[in-house]
Amino acid sequence: MAPPGCSHRGEREPEPSSRPRVASCLILAVTLCAVLAGFLSVSGVGMLVSSPSSSSSLAQRLSTGIASETAGIAVGTRMPSVERELDAARGAIRRAARQRSPHGGHSGCEGNNVSSANWRRFIGEVEYARLERVYRNPSAFYRSYVEMKRRFKVYVYEEGEPPIVHEGPCKNIYTVEGRFIEELELMVPPPRAAASAGVRTWDPARAHAFFLPFSVSQMVQLAYRPLSYDLAPLRSLVADYVRVVASRHPFWNRSAGADHFMLSCHDWGPHASRGHPELSANGIRALCNANTSEGFRPAKDVSVPEINLYDGDTTRELRAPAPAQASRPFLAFFAGGRHGHVRDLLLRHWKGRDPAAFPVYEYDLPTGAGTGDGNPYYSFMRRARFCLCPSGHEVASPRVVEAIQAECVPVVVADWYARPFADVLRWETFSVAVPVADIPRLREVLERIPTPEVERLRDGVRLVKRHFTLHQPPERLDMFHMILHSVWLRRLNLKLNH
Repeated sequence: MAPPGCSHRGEREPEPSSRPRVASCLILAVTLCAVLAGFLSVSGVGMLVSSPSSSSSLAQRLSTGIASETAGIAVGTRMPSVERELDAARGAIRRAARQRSPHGGHSGCEGNNVSSANWRRFIGEVEYARLERVYRNPSAFYRSYVEMKRRFKVYVYEEGEPPIVHEGPCKNIYTVEGRFIEELELMVPPPRAAASAGVRTWDPARAHAFFLPFSVSQMVQLAYRPLSYDLAPLRSLVADYVRVVASRHPFWNRSAGADHFMLSCHDWGPHASRGHPELSANGIRALCNANTSEGFRPAKDVSVPEINLYDGDTTRELRAPAPAQASRPFLAFFAGGRHGHVRDLLLRHWKGRDPAAFPVYEYDLPTGAGTGDGNPYYSFMRRARFCLCPSGHEVASPRVVEAIQAECVPVVVADWYARPFADVLRWETFSVAVPVADIPRLREVLERIPTPEVERLRDGVRLVKRHFTLHQPPERLDMFHMILHSVWLRRLNLKLNH
């Protein structure tokens, strides 16, 4: 059974008869493709992601005979304006990066200084010295974000039908996948008079990036045979979808997919992306499973935070004001299962060793462990100074986001993990990184961090917290916009370090 759908589509779950209906649609779609003289070459399972457009509109495009050729010429004549926009943004960001502060800087940077009022509206009443410690270059980030909001346009392909395309889970560990698709597709392009506003565009000639709105987690629900470990159906679905959009539009072929992006929070997202060689090699893959040892490219791909929203919203315990340092008696905390060798190693070394100061549990917490009537898991997080975030079967863990929201310093126990938003954020200022080999020394490593440094780390957590929170609708600088900003930076091919 597929996971619940997003809010604007209702609590949709497939009915028992949904598969026969899909099968009927496959037969009809295959027949239509044959009648249309092989316009599309798509396999049977791939037709799950066929176009929702009517047969008459498709026939009309075919009858012109030169629709795709004309579209390609039209796009080609307008491409320079898109490239000029990217060049203008790069120049503005580079000039801002040379400034010492957002309100002033070196000579030659006129027009890029940020007024104090604008800066306060952007980031709040925060001393610049604090920001400079957490952000790689606050001035460059400010200018890049402003340029993104001003210029960035994303075209969302309309091909495909739910539940595999245009829909995703919004109430489980893959929440980001469904929520991103939902929020981007809810962004109705503005009226012609305000065409420069908003990130989504229906004019592909104005697009800086093209979004492939399929959901790998939905593919797993509907096309994967449990316990088979056969990922070929997922790769076939991705390959077929890319072939559909490439055959109907000139945009993929124009760049070999380099200005296209997908987003997946499922562990198998990277495997599914390999269904089409150009997507895997050239496309921008926004992935929760950001493992550099398995082909994740930090310069090209986007690391996405993993978040688990049980009811579609951040749990009330994590929305409550976080306790101060003095109200956190535990050095560190972890509770979870033996999902993968990292968790197994952690539990073998630390499970039950010192519950009073270093509580490490396998799954169940002791009865009455929490405070109040909330979830005891979050109660422990809110009473710990450090929250252990070991890799599971793959490198990412939703505990990182949960720890940040609880204002508990995340301890990332992982190898080969590319951190989310690392183009912008200095992770060493709000988290602790521990190699897997150092798990036996974990408590010693944390105990050696002096109290003032723990306070500085927690201050960093508070400063970046907004970037790891999902809002509906999205809000400035939240997780949705930070993911978009990561895609924007990769279209610019620009680093904010300097």
